[in-house]
Amino acid sequence: MDKGPWMRYESNPKHKQPWQRGRSGSPCPETVGLETARRLLSDSEESDGKRYAVHEGRAYCAQMHGADTWHGYPVGWREVPESLRHMWLAQGRLRKQDVRKHWDD
Repeated sequence: MDKGPWMRYESNPKHKQPWQRGRSGSPCPETVGLETARRLLSDSEESDGKRYAVHEGRAYCAQMHGADTWHGYPVGWREVPESLRHMWLAQGRLRKQDVRKHWDD
């Protein structure tokens, strides 16, 4: 899937603070607002129907949940395809210490 204007970001309440009892999903840091989330989606890389991005040493995953509509959330680096981790390390967008620190987030 190519990147393009067809990707629309829509937040999902289960990934917002405060944590909601009975909801699954990892909460996004308060520093990741709507504009940052949109930028992460537009800068993301596709793998197996999901999209991945890196921001401040953390990994984010986006999934489509409607027609051309995506929501994203933080994931541990172990969930990110190895090829993307290596690419971002080579590009200097990611540090090995960040991968170790956020491996299981």
